[in-house]
Amino acid sequence: MLANHTPTFLLALPEPALLTAIEPVLLAIGARVEVVLTAEAALAAIIAAIPPNLALLDSNLPGMKMDRLLTLARTQVSAKRVPIVLISDIVTQEWIDRLAEGVIDDLIPRASESSYWRLRIDLLLRAKRLAHELDVHREAAVLNAQTDRLTGVYNREAMLALLFRETDRVQRMKGALSMILFDIDDFGHWNSRLGADACDNLLCHVVSRTARLLRSYDLLGRPGMDEFLIALPGCDTANAAILAERLRVEVFASPFRVDGEAIRLSACFGVASSHGRSPVVVLREAEQALQWAKAEGPESIQFFGDSAQPDAAPVAFLSPSCGDELLAW
Repeated sequence: MLANHTPTFLLALPEPALLTAIEPVLLAIGARVEVVLTAEAALAAIIAAIPPNLALLDSNLPGMKMDRLLTLARTQVSAKRVPIVLISDIVTQEWIDRLAEGVIDDLIPRASESSYWRLRIDLLLRAKRLAHELDVHREAAVLNAQTDRLTGVYNREAMLALLFRETDRVQRMKGALSMILFDIDDFGHWNSRLGADACDNLLCHVVSRTARLLRSYDLLGRPGMDEFLIALPGCDTANAAILAERLRVEVFASPFRVDGEAIRLSACFGVASSHGRSPVVVLREAEQALQWAKAEGPESIQFFGDSAQPDAAPVAFLSPSCGDELLAW
């Protein structure tokens, strides 16, 4: 489609008289008309990087047979789905079958009046527009089913499905996969202290800071109210330990601003590695490590199995250098 959103219609007609009759109808719709005279030129236009919005093909186009042209147009992997209208002298069973199969989108007799052309093209374009809108709504519904409505990250069910996929890949590639499960300390206190809306904002800020530390192919989900899960393809326990420490410092050490107040949160972290095992098992291990961290106290990092964590001092609970009067728990 052109930059000014003017639609382009491909008119593949070898007959000047029919071209003279149809072209004004297309121009009246507000389209830019591209005319070609052979089947080969029509195919090249349909499978081009910027294809037409609609193609009208004469069944008598010289060059390759029309059935082959249609087959090639519909089997090109890189080609976008271009609506095709076939113009024919007679309505044969072959063309009816192609219409039923979706190879062509409409079939118009060559001798039709101009008003009939306009009606059929308008109906086809409207149907395609409605189909596109339906696809957009369907994709949005699928996305909404996979994501947490508040934060936009994956929900628990979607994370598990993605983890099974990543585990299959780890098994095939004999690679690594680690998980970090973290829970915000005493978040119930903040709900009572600040209210639900302010705490929703806090969770969104936590997600925003966390996402900045992740790679494009890392996975971030929210399996619980104040609990978040990170899956790290290609990372062993030692690498996950480094990221957990960065999360503790870069996400939680600096205060969050909500409703004009500076609020200092903290979190505990549980880390587990897959080694190609079921993600359900590894998630349970991360949950166990998180429980150990909570028992140890705020801002703790614990590991299930491997203990390749860096021996770092805890982050100061309050930062005397930030210049803010902090709310803390």
